[in-house]
Amino acid sequence: MSDLLAARAPSAVAAAGSAPVGPGLGVAIRVVYQQQLLRVRVARVPLLFVAALQSVGILLLLRGVVDSHDAVVRTQVVAGSTVLVVAFVALNLLAQRFGSMRGNGALDYYGALPVPPAAVVLGTAASYATMAVPGTIVTAVLGILLYQLPFAGLVLLLPVVLLAGASLAGIGALLGLLAPKPELATVAGQLGMSAVLFLGIIPEGKLPLLLRPIRAAVPSTYAADAFAAALRPDPSWASIALDLAVCAVVALVSLALGGWALRRAVRR
Repeated sequence: MSDLLAARAPSAVAAAGSAPVGPGLGVAIRVVYQQQLLRVRVARVPLLFVAALQSVGILLLLRGVVDSHDAVVRTQVVAGSTVLVVAFVALNLLAQRFGSMRGNGALDYYGALPVPPAAVVLGTAASYATMAVPGTIVTAVLGILLYQLPFAGLVLLLPVVLLAGASLAGIGALLGLLAPKPELATVAGQLGMSAVLFLGIIPEGKLPLLLRPIRAAVPSTYAADAFAAALRPDPSWASIALDLAVCAVVALVSLALGGWALRRAVRR
């Protein structure tokens, strides 16, 4: 935390009465990330195991029941299962973490520092996401092997994970910070992850018309659709770019809302 304190201190020759200068967003994110990563490392083995186990289980379960001749279904199952690893961390665990921080007063610590609220959300999310990276890679590679898809689609794995993670991190922070009790934040995070699972592995065309608007409102579905399209033999890069652009815009909005919720929780 010395980096934050050093960045906060004004120059010795600054004019009297000038406001302290806070650290830049990048420095603040790095410091929060390092601090939260120390905490997450304690539970890294269970986190790695659980984050990957459920997605791998879904891949194995659906391998015997999906239409092996329908490329849209096969690619969507793999893409949705991969994004689910991100959702487990960015949505479920982050909602629990911020709900816990709000409940035990830990947010007051960050409120006393010159840290932008978005940096707390991003730094915390990045620390959890670091532990989930192996599970994301294992799920994507195993899915490609099981469903006999081209490995060229892996080129899109990094942007998909980053954008899906950022968009869901803001929502996870929002759920955790707005929930009146930490227990409700946990329930909300689990329900949100279930929605990501259900709507992410089922192609839009296979859903009832009533559920399609709900699917369109879940930001991770755009990342899953982009990854699924990249795994097909003839990907439409224009459609992929559009899906990623939508996910990026939603990520900015959700992170802004998460920052607003953090400021609101600290002021209380």
